[in-house]
Amino acid sequence: MADASVGSSVGSLHHLEIWVPHLERALVEWGWLLAELGYAPFQRWAKGCSWKLGSAYIVVEQSPDLTSTIHRRTDAGMNHVAFHGGSRDNVDRIRELAVDSDWFELYADKYPHAGGPEHYAAFLINSDGYEVELVAE
Repeated sequence: MADASVGSSVGSLHHLEIWVPHLERALVEWGWLLAELGYAPFQRWAKGCSWKLGSAYIVVEQSPDLTSTIHRRTDAGMNHVAFHGGSRDNVDRIRELAVDSDWFELYADKYPHAGGPEHYAAFLINSDGYEVELVAE
């Protein structure tokens, strides 16, 4: 069993790397969303960039090793990433602004309880098919 003592970073997210087919589009879409969630620009290189919040960072990269330019969240692999979205008002606010930033709402007819009656969240998907869930406190 891992050492998960108080103050330990064991088990917490270190970084998430997302390979994207179009870096410039990802910079706009992910950059907007991550800024809304409190992430700050962290690193930039020819084929990628990252944003940081606390000790964790998120990378988007247009890797030359991509084997496909199509992401399907329903294929084997990761389906979506869930972020703490803050208050219900903040989740509502981001949801309303998302459409102007190239994110589209999933399950709009079930908002805000698409995840169940006790679960307040917005589900968004970007133009490359990456889904995020914004969960209210």
